[in-house]
Amino acid sequence: MTDPLLKEEQETSENAKRPESVGVGGTLRAIRVSRRISLSEASQRLKYSVRQIEALEAEEWANLPEGMPLRGFVRNYARYLEADVDSVLVLLDNAVGSTAPPRVVVASGMGPASVSGDAEVSMAPESTGRPWGWFILILAILVIAAFYAVDRGWVPESWLIFDWLKDIANNE
Repeated sequence: MTDPLLKEEQETSENAKRPESVGVGGTLRAIRVSRRISLSEASQRLKYSVRQIEALEAEEWANLPEGMPLRGFVRNYARYLEADVDSVLVLLDNAVGSTAPPRVVVASGMGPASVSGDAEVSMAPESTGRPWGWFILILAILVIAAFYAVDRGWVPESWLIFDWLKDIANNE
């Protein structure tokens, strides 16, 4: 009567000893198996190869991309399995280091700087006002060009609707 209980206890202790059941790969594999999703189904749905999914579940990091692509892969896989995405990403960060994008911190009186590097990123502030100066300059040039064209006689007199413009054109 105690033999079946001991076998179950022995199997659960063996599962706990396996490192794959503790990490992100083992967690994702356990969720996939519990939902009765095959590797080929997951591969077709996620558009990742079976080898990539197997490498993730086995936590073979050398066979997977690094950084943000790996984070996106794990995020998509966790979403597909309807797992807690944030928890899975924490497990991933614990396994391979931070895969999160670098944050940009803006200190008062200083330009933005990347947290991950020592180099500062300089960004010119965007102008919030309208470019009225350019508009006025272009308008003034067009008005001067129009008066010059009228004075030279390049504009037909039938186009001139004001008498004072006709006087300017006839002063030749």
